[in-house]
Amino acid sequence: MRKLMEEHPLIAVITLEHSEDAVPLARALITGGIFALEITLRTDAAVDGIRNIIESVPEAIVGTGTVCSEQQISLSQDLGCRYMVSPGSTSRLLEAGQRASIPLLPGVSTVSELMEGMQYGYRNFKLFPAHSVGGVSFLKALMGPFPGLKFCPTGGVNPDNIREYLALDNVLSVGGSWIAPRAMIRDKKWSDIEKLATRAMELCS
Repeated sequence: MRKLMEEHPLIAVITLEHSEDAVPLARALITGGIFALEITLRTDAAVDGIRNIIESVPEAIVGTGTVCSEQQISLSQDLGCRYMVSPGSTSRLLEAGQRASIPLLPGVSTVSELMEGMQYGYRNFKLFPAHSVGGVSFLKALMGPFPGLKFCPTGGVNPDNIREYLALDNVLSVGGSWIAPRAMIRDKKWSDIEKLATRAMELCS
C-alpha cells in the first residue's frame, strides 16, 4: 500500500450510478494523469463497473472504497482489485485485512483508532473525514508520537488545500472525489473530467 501511495499522490474517489459509465470515466481520468481509482461500494453499479474497468482499462489501478465488512474484503479480492480502502476500522475488519491477498488502507479519525491499527501491524492509514477532524493541523500533531506512519487524507481535500496536505512529511497521497463529480458523470462530461484530472495532477507536482 505504501508503494502505491508513494507512486500515486492523488487517488480518485469514484461513486458510480451506472456501470456503463465506468470505462469512459476511467479513460478520462487516466488521460488526465490519474491512474489510481477507488470505486466506492456504495451503489449497485459498483461491482459491474469495477469489472468493466479491470477488463477494458488494464492500465487503471483499481481499488474498492467504503469497504466496511469481511464480505466486501472477499468481494474486492474476487473482483481482482489491487487494494481496498475503508472509511473506518473495526477489529474484525483489521484482522480480515491482514489475511487478505491485497492491501487494506484502514480509515481512522482518532489517535486511539490509529493505535489499534498499529497493534494489527498497519503503518499506512486513510484519515477520514480529514478536514472535519482537524486536517493539516491534526496530521502535523501526529508526526511527533507516530513518526513512522503515513497517511492518505480524504474528505474535504480540494484544489485549494491539496498542496498543503501533500507538503506534509507524513502524507504520501490524498483521496478526492472532486475530480469526478457525480453530476459530471451523470451528464457524461468526460472531457471536463479529464481537464479536472489534469489540473489536479498539476497541483500535485
